[in-house]
Parts: sequence; C-alpha cells; structure tokens
Amino acid sequence: MPLILIVDDEQDLVSLLDYNFQQSGFATAVARSGEEALAAARKKRPDLVVLDLMLPDISGTEVCRQLKSDEKLKAVPVLMLTAKADEVDRIVGFELGADDYVTKPFSVRELILRVRAILRSRHPLPEAPTGGTRSVGLIRIDVAAHRCFVKDVEVSLTAMEFKLLLTLMERTGRVQSRDQLLADVWGITAEVETRTVDTHVKRLREKLGDARDSIETVRSIGYRLVPPEGAS
Repeated sequence: MPLILIVDDEQDLVSLLDYNFQQSGFATAVARSGEEALAAARKKRPDLVVLDLMLPDISGTEVCRQLKSDEKLKAVPVLMLTAKADEVDRIVGFELGADDYVTKPFSVRELILRVRAILRSRHPLPEAPTGGTRSVGLIRIDVAAHRCFVKDVEVSLTAMEFKLLLTLMERTGRVQSRDQLLADVWGITAEVETRTVDTHVKRLREKLGDARDSIETVRSIGYRLVPPEGAS
C-alpha cells in the first residue's frame, strides 16, 4: 500500500485524514510538527506527503524545501494542504516543488482523488496504455505511462516537470511566455512577479543532462523547445 505522511497539528483533522486514507487503501504515518515530519520521512520514505503550511515549529514551506534538498527524498511528491488561499502562497508552494495545492476547507473525497492522480502519474498502473509517445532530439516521453527518456535512459520527473516538458514538446519551436506556461501548466494567472517557471525549467534542465540545451531561453519572453538541427 502507498504510504501517505500526514503533516498537520490539528488533531481532529489528522484523525479525519488518517481514517479516510486508510479506508481508501493507503498506509499512513502522522507528524504534528515540521521536525517530526522530516524525521519520519527520513526514517521511512513515504510515497506522498500531505503537508500543512502553518506548523508549530518550522513552517511547511521550510519542510518542503528540506525535502526537495534531500537526495533520497526530493522525488517524493508533496501536496500542500493549507488555509492560506492567496495566489502568492500557491506560487511559493509550486516554486518549492509542490505537486499540488489544496486550500481549507476542502472535500476529503476530492483530496483523495488528487492524491491518487499524483501517485498514478508517478507510478502508472500496469494496464495503462503504452501508446502516445513524443520525441524531440535526444528526448522521448511516453505520455500514457508518464515516463521520460534521454538517449533511452529513463529520467525521473515530478508531475509538474513532466507537464512542463510535455507542453514545450507539443509546441516545439514556438516561444512560450512565462505567463502562458503559468496558465497552461500550473493553472495560475499571476498578477505578481514569480519565478515559478524559471525555477522548474532550471530543475528540468539539470535532469535532462545531455539534452538540457534543448530548452532555449528567449530573453525577456520565456522558453521554447528547439528541434534538433536540420529538423523541420
């Protein structure tokens, strides 16, 4: 069973989530502070973290930052669950590498569906169709299986990194502004300055290795995926 680490200091909410996740077929672990959450994740790597932002010791954003800085834990998806509903808070969450952001009050059923969707994108079910591939230069992705390869070597991407790469590949050669990518990939219409796109492109380039230069920066505008030399 996938292990869900629930991080929140509200006892009633923790009990509610713990019960519903177990009833839905998940194993659970609980942490009521940031330090407790980090210790629990390092002791037994969870499959996903449901993370409150307002914790009694360190903030949830700091917990997320430390998880994403840990080589053994940085691939663990994080779903932020918080009362902080402002768009700027969502942007900060995504810049830190969160896979989803849910505001309180929320539907438990919807939350569990979102968790399933994140886990499914990371670990496709065996019966998922294998068709629907995209290839540009050294990069090949299997859309249905949610897998990415560079020179036939698999690269592990987060859900947002995969969606960003797929969006760029489907628009190969066409410049995509940061605002357009924010809207299409993250569903954010930002009225504040944000480095969400730049941060994710930087991480994506690092993971693509020899294919990193396929993502080209267009100064003052955004990014585009360039086709291999000589391709139409």
